[in-house]
Amino acid sequence: MGIFDRLFGGGASAEPKSRQLPSSMVAKEFGEVNVCAGKELAQVEFTILMEPTGSDAEGWQTGMAIDASASMSHVFGRGLDEGPKGWPPEPLLNEHQKKGWMEIVQYQGKNYPVFTDEGKSDLVQRGHFNWSRNVVEPIIRRVTAYLASELDADGGTTCIYWACGDGRQLEEIGDLTAEACETAVFQGPQRVAMGQGTYLAPAVRYFEERFRDAKMGMYIFITDGELHDLEEVKQETTRICRKIAAGERNKMKCVLIGIGDAVNVEQMEELDDLDSGVDVDVWDHKIAKEMRFMTEIFAELVSENQIVAPTGRIFDSFGTEVKSYSDGLPAKVSFTMPANSTFFELEAGGQRIKQSVEFPKS
Repeated sequence: MGIFDRLFGGGASAEPKSRQLPSSMVAKEFGEVNVCAGKELAQVEFTILMEPTGSDAEGWQTGMAIDASASMSHVFGRGLDEGPKGWPPEPLLNEHQKKGWMEIVQYQGKNYPVFTDEGKSDLVQRGHFNWSRNVVEPIIRRVTAYLASELDADGGTTCIYWACGDGRQLEEIGDLTAEACETAVFQGPQRVAMGQGTYLAPAVRYFEERFRDAKMGMYIFITDGELHDLEEVKQETTRICRKIAAGERNKMKCVLIGIGDAVNVEQMEELDDLDSGVDVDVWDHKIAKEMRFMTEIFAELVSENQIVAPTGRIFDSFGTEVKSYSDGLPAKVSFTMPANSTFFELEAGGQRIKQSVEFPKS
């Protein structure tokens, strides 16, 4: 993501807010669009949506890390929805408690029943509950199959569950081919309990250490909520960035994909915008329901050195040309335009692409 170091338009010393436009708002030809408005001028940065090409498409190792904290139970199809018989009667709940299939836990001053897997199965069989729908499995299958078939040098992607047990444990699923990914069962960890916390750093270290010698690494992390170790992840990321900058390890890219409505978007943006002190950017973030194409995971991998069209011109919403590329349009573009411009247009390859913009509130 572009980092805007100063305010365009002068006057205020406070750093302006930048914003990554949601994927649902971005023109299909673009990967990411980032905007930052000053008093008079706005800085805009966008990338062309494309897969890696040439040498950049070779030598990748890929991985998928799936959040297995307890909050994921419902989206894994291991949660309970109301069944035809409604809430179980008191005598049945007492019976479950005696068998050790249910315990009462307190949360914010209220008592809540928590059922074991045996208890859940019994209540589903009796008709008091239905299993929730596994909404995350199709997403995981699609992403892992894409990584294995289109990017991974070995034709397989390494899959793990993270945030298991105490929240810091991992469970390896294995290295899956594209064909295996399309039919694989993803219902949460089988050997370790679902986690009592959401700690991302162990999963980052797992891929960083296992594929340290890979030419390039692409690792996707699925989560549904809030990270409990954001500062540790930032410290770990800064260490990795500095090693890459010093030539002590090869490049790696991590993409955090949020699912559901409880995702902490502010945390994701904070990690995405992390200033490591060097010119290396490890993290990107996406919201699953906003993603249009799988190629969006490559949005931050393009550079100013990749030429995608012989020429290109950019116009603001007033029709004024604000930038021109006569020697080739790069895959990553940065320009300024009036802060009151409501859109810009890219003219290239015989077409004109319009992109609306919304600036963050100061």
